[in-house]
Amino acid sequence: MQKLDLCDLVTVSLVDEPGVFLRCPDSDLPEDSTNIAFQAARAFFEICSLERVGVQITLEKRIPIAAGLGGGSSDAGAVLLGLNRLLGTPLSTAMLIDLARTLGADVPFFVTNFGAVRAEGIGDRMTSVPSLQGCRIVLANPGFSVSTREVFEKYALTLAGENSKIKIFRKIIAHPTSCRSINDLESITLSSYPEIEALKLDFLAQGASLVLMSGSGPTYFGIFPDEDGSASTLVRQVVQVLQQRKNVKVFVTQPV
Repeated sequence: MQKLDLCDLVTVSLVDEPGVFLRCPDSDLPEDSTNIAFQAARAFFEICSLERVGVQITLEKRIPIAAGLGGGSSDAGAVLLGLNRLLGTPLSTAMLIDLARTLGADVPFFVTNFGAVRAEGIGDRMTSVPSLQGCRIVLANPGFSVSTREVFEKYALTLAGENSKIKIFRKIIAHPTSCRSINDLESITLSSYPEIEALKLDFLAQGASLVLMSGSGPTYFGIFPDEDGSASTLVRQVVQVLQQRKNVKVFVTQPV
């Protein structure tokens, strides 16, 4: 798991009226208990036994929704961190991770200061690894959402040791731009949305060193090595090509 500099803006403020109050301006996101940011605040109040505290949360979305980029999880993590700071740090990092685990598989990552981790379990057992360096990362989102739950419902898990890809993945961590890339969810998402494969082909045609679907999709990312500043031309070219496709949202980012 690698953090990027693409982010939403989450503003957390204490208010006099008890409860959780959420605003998501210029967004179709719900502003009630079905929103994970709302759930994070409520869970924090419950675990700290804070019945008379109120919080106003304003969530300004920049990360595409249901895009396989961990946007909602990062919002929940930001709310937990914000409340913890405002209320005098009642929870340690370990306690925040335990609380984050109840909200979603990716949320624990976003209450740590790690830039990149190898995550195990349900994303709550994390080993810090070096962040990607010397590269630009371009994200291409086709402009529609994909349900993570539906993708996983179609994915056949296995406990067979001989099918484990951990050894291959360790090689990818060591050499992220020179190894065969793997995302076991990619074929599942492509079976329902075959049109998004065109994004992958665009990246490959424009010289990306590694191309992969992010999470359960439908966003694809391409990595362009930039140790000597040589990636600028390739990045401009791939952005121009991707933006010619209808409804595609393109983001140029870098690792945290």
